[in-house]
Amino acid sequence: MTDAAVAGPQVIIGLGIAIFVMIYLVLKTRVHALLALIIAASLAGLIGGMPPNEVISAITTGFGKTLSTIGLVIGFGVMMGRVLEVTGAGQRMAYAILNLLGKNKEEAAMALTGYIVSIPIFCDSAYVILNPLVRSLARNSGRSVIGLGIALAAGLIITHSSVPPTPGPLGVAGIFGVDIGLMIGWGLVITAPALIALVIYARLMGPRIEAMLEAQPGGFEGSVKHDTDSMMPESELPSLLMSCMPIGLPIALIFLNTLIGAVMGDASNALTNTVAFIGNPVIAVGLGVLVAIYGLMPKTPRQEVFDHLEKGVETAGIILLVTGAGGALGSVLRASGGGDYIAMQVAALGLQPLLIPFIIATLVRFIQGSGTVSMITAASISAPILMGMPDVNMVLAAQAACIGAMFFSYFNDSYFWVVNRMLGVKSTKHQMLVLTLPTTLAWAISIITLLLLNAIVG
Repeated sequence: MTDAAVAGPQVIIGLGIAIFVMIYLVLKTRVHALLALIIAASLAGLIGGMPPNEVISAITTGFGKTLSTIGLVIGFGVMMGRVLEVTGAGQRMAYAILNLLGKNKEEAAMALTGYIVSIPIFCDSAYVILNPLVRSLARNSGRSVIGLGIALAAGLIITHSSVPPTPGPLGVAGIFGVDIGLMIGWGLVITAPALIALVIYARLMGPRIEAMLEAQPGGFEGSVKHDTDSMMPESELPSLLMSCMPIGLPIALIFLNTLIGAVMGDASNALTNTVAFIGNPVIAVGLGVLVAIYGLMPKTPRQEVFDHLEKGVETAGIILLVTGAGGALGSVLRASGGGDYIAMQVAALGLQPLLIPFIIATLVRFIQGSGTVSMITAASISAPILMGMPDVNMVLAAQAACIGAMFFSYFNDSYFWVVNRMLGVKSTKHQMLVLTLPTTLAWAISIITLLLLNAIVG
């Protein structure tokens, strides 16, 4: 805490005004979330009693520190995702999962496909890529196109919200300062029950929703228009091994680093030093990008490869800035003493600490729609608070912020429109059954799972 730190109530008032202004700017004005976060950080510090020069210092320090730990990983991750997208690697993984699970398990196959593919690829893009496969599979198997579409959408949004190197969870891990390997592992464990539940939902509700749509005047166009023109011919797809390697290699290296670190502790030798280097998320994901380029695009002209990679980096730009701005807000809260004060108040109330990032992310998600912005905002506000509290599992706290961002996908969420438009669902009631209800079920099941695990291992 700085010498400028003042009485707690003033800090709380500053934070409250800052959050209100931030939400208003995002919802009602043309101000981007990036600028809104910086304005909120400035207001929180100034109203909280910090001198202007200390506010600026906290903002720039927090911004730089956050990106220093996570910026390159986000950049490499979106570059890898772009390569997987344009080479058909995701489509190849989908076919392999379908063959593995067999007939009459198509919903599970699509959900598992989404669950894996969305780890490096944005769920919006991944849904567009894989939607033709949903339609083709529905036509050939007789399964409900809506059921298969729900299953794919569910698998994509779950890992998009909770498993690095997806940029949102990666940014949250950086703000909380937690190990990326643990973040990946816990994300997969915590969301597995939600994935199973949504497969059951898709299987049961998909045919019912489709029947409702077909009963409407004019019927349901999506059930008869199976456009597969945008799918690559299977003969042109890369091999399964090369399709999986860009994702599997960095995850394996990061997990290996985490495992060796847990077993060997602070021991320093050739093995631990080598594993620590190649298992660092920056190096591991960078190696994944190299494998993607040389394994999936071996004959692609050099300039075309550069164009694809730069297209991915364009997507990363705003995510990097928003993540850094979230770190700036958190830095101001720490410097003002607000985090410590709120921690003491929460401890006195007896509120479960993990609910703090979860509730904040849920509220921000409901208000403004972006999952990435909501989890980064929740992490920025709650990390300084939870760091001042004893016996808080910070990995689970980071996951709580991510889980809150799954809540109630609706009109203010671009993914809501991507899924429903690709499936041809037009009425609000049916759109909510297709995505709003499933995302809310995933949100509820995942937080229950997280709290149970925290009670056991926390």
